[in-house]
Amino acid sequence: MKVSYSVRNLPKDERPRERLSKFGPEALSAQELLAIVLGRGIAGETVLVTAQKLLSHFGSLDTLCSASLEDLQTIKGIGFAKACQIKAISELSVRLKKEDIILSKQKSVFSPQEMYSVVYPKIGKYKKEHFVLVSLDTRNKVIGVDTISVGTLNASLVHPREMFEIAILRHAASVIIAHNHPSGDSEPSNEDIAVTEKLVKAGKLLGIPVLDHLITGKNTFYSFCDAHMLE
Repeated sequence: MKVSYSVRNLPKDERPRERLSKFGPEALSAQELLAIVLGRGIAGETVLVTAQKLLSHFGSLDTLCSASLEDLQTIKGIGFAKACQIKAISELSVRLKKEDIILSKQKSVFSPQEMYSVVYPKIGKYKKEHFVLVSLDTRNKVIGVDTISVGTLNASLVHPREMFEIAILRHAASVIIAHNHPSGDSEPSNEDIAVTEKLVKAGKLLGIPVLDHLITGKNTFYSFCDAHMLE
């Protein structure tokens, strides 16, 4: 009789996904997290066993993440698709570290010109409008830059609930909003003004003030704060 080895054979409270849902990802071992990334094992071997074989073979997470697609596929149970999954999650980790380094070096910003230098490299050259939320701590230091919407700015695309949910999760003391005008003209439209008014009011109610709304154009920008349009 053939025995089936699967994570489903484990008690529900011991399955990686269920443990992540109940206790959070920080409570899981590297083996369990890797098992979730891989998804499933192979015939006669649970995904937890496959994950442990990977960790044992490469010796550390750093070495595992640096391994080539070809090296990963030398482990039984790791085909091309799973090797790609591992490389993809590894690259996301690398990019996250780079973002953290950039933010850690970011000085406090106190003027529209300083904030422009933060947001323009992120949105200034897009062919579509990108609306971003810049979260600041109590010292006006940037703690996060998150894309809220892509497309022509309007009230249906930018809802205070979604925007301030991110600000709350980042423990922001205040925020600055920004978007680009692919046309190069940084003057605000009527829709830009309406959206700004709505978000400023929401910020006041939540105690997370909107310090400015920047619109980036071609080598220029418009500041709602400088124009005294945040009252």
